[in-house]
Amino acid sequence: MRGKRGKRGVSILAVALSLSLLAVAGCEDFAKHTAQVRQPAPTPQASLDAAKIGALPFPAHVPDLQALVPGSSPAADLLLAQAQASFDAGEQAYQAGQLAVAREDFNSALDRLMKSGPEDAGDVRLRQLFDRIVDTMQNDEIETEKRDEIVASAGETGADTTDESQTVTPPESTAPIEEIANMESLPATDPRLAAMAEKELITVPHDIPLTVNASVLQYLSFFETPRGREIVELGLQRAGRYRAMIESTLKKEGVPQDLIYLAQAESAFKPKVISSAGARGIWQFMPYTGEEYGLDRNFWVDKRDDPEAATRAAAEHLRDLYQMFGDWYLVMAAYNSGPLNVARAVERTGYADFWKLQKLNALPAQTKNYVPIILALAMVAKDPLLYGIHVDPDPPLTFDTIRLNHAISLRLVADATNTSLDDLEAMNPELVRGITPNQPGFALHVPPGTGPELQKEIASIPLDKRTSWRLAKLEPGQSLGEVARQYHVSLASLENVNVIDAHDPPAPGTELVVPTPPSTLHRWVAYRIRPGDTVGGVAGRFHVSVGELREWNHLRGNVIIAGRELRIYETIRSFYGRTRDVAYHPRPRGYAGHPVRRAPVERGAVEHRVRPGETLWSIARSYGTTVAALKRENPFLDRRELKAGDHLNIVASP
Repeated sequence: MRGKRGKRGVSILAVALSLSLLAVAGCEDFAKHTAQVRQPAPTPQASLDAAKIGALPFPAHVPDLQALVPGSSPAADLLLAQAQASFDAGEQAYQAGQLAVAREDFNSALDRLMKSGPEDAGDVRLRQLFDRIVDTMQNDEIETEKRDEIVASAGETGADTTDESQTVTPPESTAPIEEIANMESLPATDPRLAAMAEKELITVPHDIPLTVNASVLQYLSFFETPRGREIVELGLQRAGRYRAMIESTLKKEGVPQDLIYLAQAESAFKPKVISSAGARGIWQFMPYTGEEYGLDRNFWVDKRDDPEAATRAAAEHLRDLYQMFGDWYLVMAAYNSGPLNVARAVERTGYADFWKLQKLNALPAQTKNYVPIILALAMVAKDPLLYGIHVDPDPPLTFDTIRLNHAISLRLVADATNTSLDDLEAMNPELVRGITPNQPGFALHVPPGTGPELQKEIASIPLDKRTSWRLAKLEPGQSLGEVARQYHVSLASLENVNVIDAHDPPAPGTELVVPTPPSTLHRWVAYRIRPGDTVGGVAGRFHVSVGELREWNHLRGNVIIAGRELRIYETIRSFYGRTRDVAYHPRPRGYAGHPVRRAPVERGAVEHRVRPGETLWSIARSYGTTVAALKRENPFLDRRELKAGDHLNIVASP
């Protein structure tokens, strides 16, 4: 999927115009300095032919940069500082296990940003912070939902739910670039490394400039330590899974193939890795940048975790950055900290040279180390034996792609194809909850040759049961009762679905359809009591009993005080089913907060009337969509903030 060119074009133009000021003589900001542009090292001809990227065009007439690039205002600066403080407090509370406090801080940060006026709408800092807060809340809530679901399921069945409950695939450990770039001390440089590295530059092919200096050498020394060697070995091992795909994509998009080492530094090729700032995937896209390049995310899928889609997006992004800066070191720096940060550093100092900007401390702390880390990592990866590293790369991921017209769980696919769930998750890392969206034509990756087998095995399972039902083979000596207990279903339901006579048990090896009930997601939510609220009214709004509400909040009677927060264990959308209670009975419709279906604007759309206290975030979560999607469907949100009583057109997930 290609990016949204219109939005991206504005960003490119703004930064290009910022850089163009360097070429204009007589500008007051550049009276003291002449821009010193370092010529990149020669690039192999093959790469130049592939890239076909011209020089950066400087406009003859210099427009008013401030009129084109959203500037900051004192009000926006104050708003950003307040929202950032609330967000930082929330992250600290979450790490300390204080979930209720963290949620309150996150909501406070969002509320501040939601109240920003039209004059601040163009401030990219506010938009980026908003996306970071939303993404962090989603990741934190995913983990909370996972824990709550397992606990709730165990309480309902009194059985072990370790393997059978639908779970959320959690993110992996912190991005390696953060650990390396933020180290307080590095080992002393080995004197022999300089000569060894200089010799390597002559012998190994490369299509980005490679430099050996003190900054690069200190990271080469780190990669010879036990921890540094471990990071390199893990990246080189996992690179085997994706190298062919990445190099092919980079070549197709006309950028140097050595940019693969940027991904190795960012993630060690772990698709589920997530940074402390909320970037994720092997290319570590932030939400805002990812959406610019077509990496959409919703309740079911996060395309930033899709290695192929993210690689295409990264190649496009890197190509766009080269068109801005014309220098691969500045491109890497911009990839890390954002093009505006690099453009402003160039504008402020007068130097369009990464090493000069590093020396002048004109770049963020992590960015100053970012380029040397990638260069050092590239040199080790190109000749690992020279640095005493021997790694057997993982084999490339191989799979067939099938197109689905229905939702299905990866657990059922694993049953039908006799594949491990871990292998399927590795083939489909973008599936956040282990279930495909009910999206016609969705591409699912399955082991080679298993597509026809999958379709045959699931043919007997109704379409609306393929997100929860399972398949099981009756093992020798195993009874139907044991199968029923294993999957937490009744023996009667197992016999009924498979049309089994109790007096004529099936033979070992028989394939059984197991009618496991759909998983229901729950979450703790904080509700602030409003004047006029009653215990019964709040309970009805969230479809819980008065007794439950009292128990969760230690209420002795029916008196509640406006302004106080109530904790509510809310039942939210079950997997591709209507909202259900724990006994799997449909809940009544028409309560506050549920979608009100009217004449849709387009197929699959609903109209939602905004209630007091609702935000774009809370509405998006209720419908399994994103804030960005809500804004696309409701253009008036670009002109003013959300208000109670507004009618929103929503393309709801099934």
